[in-house]
Amino acid sequence: MNGETSPAVGTRKRRHGGMSSREAMHARRALPPPDNPCPPGAIGGAYRPLSTTDIKAIYETALRILAEVGMGETPEVLQHRALEAGAYLNNENRLCFPASLVEDVIAGACKSFVLYGRDSQHDVEVGGERVYFGTGGAAVKVLDMDSRVYRPSTLKDLYDFTRLADQLNNVSWFTRCCIATDVVDIFDLDVNTVYALMRGTIKPVGTSFTLAEHVDPIIDMLDRLTTSAGGFTERPFLKAHISPVISPLRFGADAVDVALACINRNVPINNIVAAQSGATAPATLAGMLASTLAETLAALAMVNLFAPGYPMIFSNWPLVIDLRSGSFAGGGGEISLLNAASAQISNWLGLPSGVACSMADAKAVDAQMGLEKAISSLATGLAGANMVYESSGMMASLLGASFEAFVIDDEMLSHVYRVIRGIEVNDDTLGFQAIREAALGDGHFLGGAHTIAAMQRDHFYPSLADRNEPETWRQEGALDISTRATVKVRSMLDSHHPEYLDASMDRWIRNHYNILLDTSRS
Repeated sequence: MNGETSPAVGTRKRRHGGMSSREAMHARRALPPPDNPCPPGAIGGAYRPLSTTDIKAIYETALRILAEVGMGETPEVLQHRALEAGAYLNNENRLCFPASLVEDVIAGACKSFVLYGRDSQHDVEVGGERVYFGTGGAAVKVLDMDSRVYRPSTLKDLYDFTRLADQLNNVSWFTRCCIATDVVDIFDLDVNTVYALMRGTIKPVGTSFTLAEHVDPIIDMLDRLTTSAGGFTERPFLKAHISPVISPLRFGADAVDVALACINRNVPINNIVAAQSGATAPATLAGMLASTLAETLAALAMVNLFAPGYPMIFSNWPLVIDLRSGSFAGGGGEISLLNAASAQISNWLGLPSGVACSMADAKAVDAQMGLEKAISSLATGLAGANMVYESSGMMASLLGASFEAFVIDDEMLSHVYRVIRGIEVNDDTLGFQAIREAALGDGHFLGGAHTIAAMQRDHFYPSLADRNEPETWRQEGALDISTRATVKVRSMLDSHHPEYLDASMDRWIRNHYNILLDTSRS
């Protein structure tokens, strides 16, 4: 072990010990929300799959990996900056980061920031143990609502998903969930993706830039949507999803270039490491967490060496493959456990955390889909992940997206938020007087003032899940949740045609960019 490792762990404890007190967290949890019984932004952290000793061991190993194994294929611009800061090249010509350098990077890194919506009502504060669910993914297929088979995803699909998510309370931001496979040119693809997001929602959004040279013209377009020149820089409402590290332990030159271009235009960065156990990371869960933590710390160093304190989401997404076949496994206990542990480690470091969940392997909107999504979303939410990606609509091991899954997932996430919120214990909720009145009076609590007060404050009532008795369910058509979801999606898409781009702005964009989306309703 490098001689600097042990002091680094001790320093980590001192630096973050006073960030937020457990007493303050419990005080916040004791207060019920004013209206929505399942509010986004609930305080997580109750589920802790790792002990503090476990976290320290994983962290020490990650520091050792960076100091002794280092990173390969480092772009020259990054290598030069890192060497100036105290990194060094080992005998294999790999870039190594001393523990002290990594500790300094963490200490100076952004601990929280606001992810802006185009309307301030959708602003999200990222950091601490506040939990928000949103989208992600790059599906190339869509589960067609008519044929019930998968087909290539299109630009219109992306726009429809965007305006659907615009109406879902638990989708706090929208990152493109599918690729417009009908757009061939890579610049047109990046531009039209962002255009569809701007046209369909005013929530915070996220996208990917294929090449660094695509960043400036797209941000120029977004600047036109603000009230002043440079308005995007003041309130950046789009974040970039970038994977500058290729597992195992290599930098990706194109992605590093994209990150630097985004920094130049103040685009917040979701820095994603998405290794796969037994393929690009160790098959053991502890080994995978150590390896991917080292890689995500390398990504953090890359950003902060150029822009200390820059808004970056520390997205360590440990993914799983089925070792029998080598296929990606988006659902199950292992991936749920790994991403919950990743959130716990990121929170221990005091960094804005991002993980992935709800990536069902199921192809149909069925019981397999439900169990896979519920397990992972509940685990990551309870662990206190700040930004939970892929949480809506993703199917077929991330190869497909489903409109029906979007609305079912939104209802599922209300239940998840209700569990995260926990139980408020105070004189009112303990209900001694209500218990006395029921016991000495009518012998029940129905209709009582205490029950009426708790009815909306403490309980969530689903609209898609059926709670009727069997005969009533039969008389109403014996519909399963997939069928009810299809009806709801069609109603939402038929009625919601937002005009988030006025006609003059839309004309300007179409005159300057090759916009391919047809938004007519004919």
